[in-house]
This record gives sequence, C-alpha cells and structure tokens, in this order.
Amino acid sequence: MITAKVKTNLQLVGEITELFKEFVRCLYTRPFYLGRIYEQIVHLGIGSLPITLVIGTVTGMVMTLQFGYGLEKFGGTLYVPAIVSLSLLRELAPLFTSLLIAGRIGSGISAEIGAMNVSQQIDAIRALGTSPVRVLVVPRILAAVVSLPLLGVLSGFMGICGGLIIAYTEFSMPVGFYVNKVLSTIGLMDIVGLMIKCAFFALIISLLACYRGLKTTDGTRGVGNATIWVTVTSSIIILISDFFLSKILLLLFG
Repeated sequence: MITAKVKTNLQLVGEITELFKEFVRCLYTRPFYLGRIYEQIVHLGIGSLPITLVIGTVTGMVMTLQFGYGLEKFGGTLYVPAIVSLSLLRELAPLFTSLLIAGRIGSGISAEIGAMNVSQQIDAIRALGTSPVRVLVVPRILAAVVSLPLLGVLSGFMGICGGLIIAYTEFSMPVGFYVNKVLSTIGLMDIVGLMIKCAFFALIISLLACYRGLKTTDGTRGVGNATIWVTVTSSIIILISDFFLSKILLLLFG
C-alpha cells in the first residue's frame, strides 16, 4: 500500500517535471504567442486586483490595530510602523496574496484546461500540429509569474496604507512620523525578496494547475476534482516552501 503511494507520488513529480522542461523548451523556440500572453495577464493579473486590494488593506489595518494596542501597554506604539511594514513585505503580503490567488488563478486555469481536455479540444489542438503546452501552458505560466509579483507589491503597499489609517485614527500617530518610520525600516531588498517569493509561488500555482488540467478526465466531476486538488496542493506547497524561501532570503539579504 505504502509502496504504491510512493510510486504514484514519484510518477506525479516526474510528470510535472517533464511538463516544466517542455515549458522551458517552448520559451526559446518558435512560434511565440504573445497575444495569448497579454490576454492571460489581463485575465489573471488585472482580474485579481480587487481581491488584492482588499486583502492588503485589511491585513495592514488588522496588524496595526493588534500591534498598536499590544505595544501601547509598554509604551512601544512608535515601533508599530516598522513592525507592520517589515512583516507585510517580508511575509504576509506575498503569503496571503499567493494563497488567495491560488484559489482564483489555480482553480480557474485547471477548470478551463480541464474542460477543454474532457471535451477533446486538447486533442483537436494536437491534430492541428500545435503543442498544447505552447498554446495553453506557456501563456498562463508566464502571465502568472509576471502578474503575481506585481500584485504582491501592491498588496504590501495597500497594507502599509491601511496601517497608516489605523495608526492615525486609533493612536493619533502623525502621518509624517509613520511614513518616515516605514521608509527608514524597509529597503529595496525587502521588495526584491517579496517579488522573488511571489514569482516562485506563481510558478508553482500555474504549473500545477496546467498539469492537472491536462490530466483531467471523467467529465464535469473530473473538472471539479481538479480544481480542489490544485487549490489544496498549491496552498500546502506555498506554506511549506515559504519557510525555506524566507531562510534563504535572510541569508542572502539579511
């Protein structure tokens, strides 16, 4: 029983690796479907703006509220801007944004490609002499890798703005003081680290979603199972890999 599960998991990893190798090969061989990449950036990136704005702002407001009242007892309210901004950019903005995007983008990609697969549209693409990876997978992965880092930066910025609102209204903290503390705390490497995390998470989400979509069978039930599998699996991998990425980035950038 255990041996069969290990074999199945190893086969899964091998198939995903082969899909990634095919994706890389398509990046430097013609033809290139730039129009499809643009369409996916609009669909995946711009379509995710509302949820990004909400999660970023609310996270910053809640963190400022909790840290503010917690540190107020010890006279440490002045440290709130530094703690909130650093926590948002290094951890919460990329993590929360990626988890929510995994539910939206991951399930959407797997459902779309899965529906095409069960309706034999993927076979039709192959019959026309075109690679499904080149037409379907490459634009979606590239769009996710481009969009998610930008969404993560936007989420972090909105979180800092949300924190500013709470710091001013709840703790009467001057706007200039808050801004100066944030600017003196965060650096360029914090933003770079955020974008690296988001790019890696985007690759995981989109790669798993494309793979599961291409492997979808059993009609509409299979499409539903694919979306659940992608959302759960990508979320688990994001949470686990976040620790190791944080450790590596701390070693590299301090």
